[in-house]
Amino acid sequence: MEHPHADPDAGAEATTRWPGAASTPKSATSPMHYAILEGAFAAGLGGVIALARRRERDGLLAIPREELPLLALATFALADIVAKEKVSTWLREPFVRESAEHKAVGPEGTGLRHAVGELLTCTRCMGTWSALGLVGLRTVSPSAGRTVTNVLALAGVSDVLQGGFRLLAERTNREVLANEAAQRALGADG
Repeated sequence: MEHPHADPDAGAEATTRWPGAASTPKSATSPMHYAILEGAFAAGLGGVIALARRRERDGLLAIPREELPLLALATFALADIVAKEKVSTWLREPFVRESAEHKAVGPEGTGLRHAVGELLTCTRCMGTWSALGLVGLRTVSPSAGRTVTNVLALAGVSDVLQGGFRLLAERTNREVLANEAAQRALGADG
């Protein structure tokens, strides 16, 4: 009997899909591999929650809401560094195929290794794990957590500003080229 979510068009490389999921070769991953990652995340989250509760019982403050924007920027920066930047190649290498320019080509291997590769190349996924790590650090060591958060938040702001500057420069360059082309066309007509 055929699996209820098997892709009938997959041929020899039959794929198993659950509703709403992208087609994934059976040999690459299974839902169990993702469940292992989710279990690790849940365990980390549970540990941070337990520590936060204990700190509150001891009269120590939780993370103030005014720090959340900085934590959000820090999370953005950390996720981007892990998922995309050349400096994190050493971390991605066992799990991700990369081009000569250190751009992710795709997850490496099968099973849990493949699932980790998918995680490490997804900035949204890494954002979730980065948030857990930063909140955990902030909870375990408020001083170190604030320092790391501030550094990463500033890096995130810098990244946003650099991206904005790059877009503005590209737009300006296109307009200059278009104006030069229009002037040449007018000169050729005259």
